[in-house]
Amino acid sequence: MRVAIVALEKRRSRSEHISPGPRDLLVPKRPQEPPKKNAKAYMAPRPRTRAEEAIEDIEAKTGKRAIFLELDLASLDSITKAAREFQRQEGVLDVLFNFAGIMKHPIDDLTADGYDLQFDVNCLSHAHFTLLLLPQLITAAKLSTDAKACVVNVSSNAAYGAGRVGIYFDAMTDTPRCRAIGVGLYGISKYGSIVFSNELAKRIYYYNTRLQYGALTPLWAGTSLETKDFNGKWLVPWVRIGKLGPSKDPKIGEKLWDWIEAQRK
Repeated sequence: MRVAIVALEKRRSRSEHISPGPRDLLVPKRPQEPPKKNAKAYMAPRPRTRAEEAIEDIEAKTGKRAIFLELDLASLDSITKAAREFQRQEGVLDVLFNFAGIMKHPIDDLTADGYDLQFDVNCLSHAHFTLLLLPQLITAAKLSTDAKACVVNVSSNAAYGAGRVGIYFDAMTDTPRCRAIGVGLYGISKYGSIVFSNELAKRIYYYNTRLQYGALTPLWAGTSLETKDFNGKWLVPWVRIGKLGPSKDPKIGEKLWDWIEAQRK
């Protein structure tokens, strides 16, 4: 039996802005696929009531019950606790779907750790969660017949524009640069997700994907034998390899990796 985690996020800002589009279709259309594949699925949506509704719906449609995992992506401590809880229950992790994403939050919305909420949830938190679970992913790969485990990180078209600008590391907290960029931080956060994924792909065997118009592409990425060798690929709707222009900074992957590791200490 394969083990999968589906990490989702549903968070409203003080001005009641939420990210539009496919993210609001998370339940029940996305998470039911891993149970259909005979996987043991852990789900980490917010709020918990939404998770419970999704778990009930999945069980009704597949006959299998997903397991709720308490996770707040706006808190590195909560992420650490969630990873430790999973590790207490499981020794392997075959697939990690990092679906969570938020946008259009007021610039004053910071996390418990003082980071810009969008960059934290869309990039830093995914990275922290993934790196904490690397031992289980590596073990799963060693035990798998194809020697593969995978992480699917979801990005956005907004990353295209941000890739031409780069990542401003002095804009990740409440700074003048952060306030000057404003809503542009969403694109930077999604570009950061790609940069982290590519750097991870260089160091370990995982890949990045983005989601648009439903869950078909990331589910293909995480469950199809076709994609098992797509290390470091940028996948776009529907079920195909896309192209993303090169960064203006060839060292951006290393810089972001080092920055993320510094925040995790």
